[in-house]
Amino acid sequence: MSTSFAVEAEHIDPSSARAPIAFLYEHPQWFAPIFAELERRNVKFQRLFAPDHFYSVDGSSLPPFKVLFNRMSPSADSRDHGSGVFHTLSWLGHLELQGVRVLNGAKAFQYEISKALQHSLLQSLGLRYPSSRVIHQASQAIDAAEGLRYPIVIKPNVGGSGKGIQRFDTPEQLSRAVIQDAIEFGLDHVALVQEFIPARGGFISRVETIGGKYLYGIQVHLTGQTFDLCPADICQTARGEALDNACVLEASKAGLRVEGFTPSAEVIRAIELIVQSAGIDVGGVEYIVDDRDGEIYFYDVNALSNFVADPLRVIGFNPFERLADFLEREVANAV
Repeated sequence: MSTSFAVEAEHIDPSSARAPIAFLYEHPQWFAPIFAELERRNVKFQRLFAPDHFYSVDGSSLPPFKVLFNRMSPSADSRDHGSGVFHTLSWLGHLELQGVRVLNGAKAFQYEISKALQHSLLQSLGLRYPSSRVIHQASQAIDAAEGLRYPIVIKPNVGGSGKGIQRFDTPEQLSRAVIQDAIEFGLDHVALVQEFIPARGGFISRVETIGGKYLYGIQVHLTGQTFDLCPADICQTARGEALDNACVLEASKAGLRVEGFTPSAEVIRAIELIVQSAGIDVGGVEYIVDDRDGEIYFYDVNALSNFVADPLRVIGFNPFERLADFLEREVANAV
């Protein structure tokens, strides 16, 4: 039995079945720019739509590509594709055991789908992160919050784009949510109870990396209580100018504003250490300056970078060109 791969029906080029690089992806729009850039360069690639994908464990034949680029989203459950998350983790491990080069492979994806593991990584690297407790039952939330400063937030362990995050301003609010069974746990029924950090200046910072190295930074100016900070979906510059972006999927994102910036050399070194330690080939790290003490706290490690909307206006260059350069090098270096 040979390994089976389901290819998205809309990609009609039959030669793509022997393309040197394949993309495993789930979101219907986020990856159109890199697909377009590779097509512009006449680079053949294969699209593997994660919800349709299956594989054989029989290792008698290798897949028809040299490199797999894992683009599976941890927020897939919000689009009824959650069953593919742990399927993906298994397949990435399977490919790596066969010696296939996988970008954002099993190690990186384990961090992508576990906020608890991300915080353990930050702890091991000696970097600041929000005080957090990991729970797996709603009844544990009250005891877990003991000693934390309110407001607190409860985050599903498998998240993405702020999915399922709840804020509680008082112990009484939390107690009511526990009694009413109103706490969201997400796909693996694990959650983080975490101190809410008030953002100095009203913004969070996100740094993108390729090949374990700094690519660019952005600052996202917050509005209201939204936790949905997907950079590809933000639609305004910091000056309120509309961005060229047809991918805004939620009204809550529409008020977010973004601007490019360059973080300090110390922050860049810390973020490069994070992504290299997590095995993340292409990814981003988010951090915040706590308005109470002025310290930087890292809080989100992403092995899925969608890049900022309208990048030429926001950061002055097209990151998809840099990504395409990286992918071509990876294919050339693959055994």
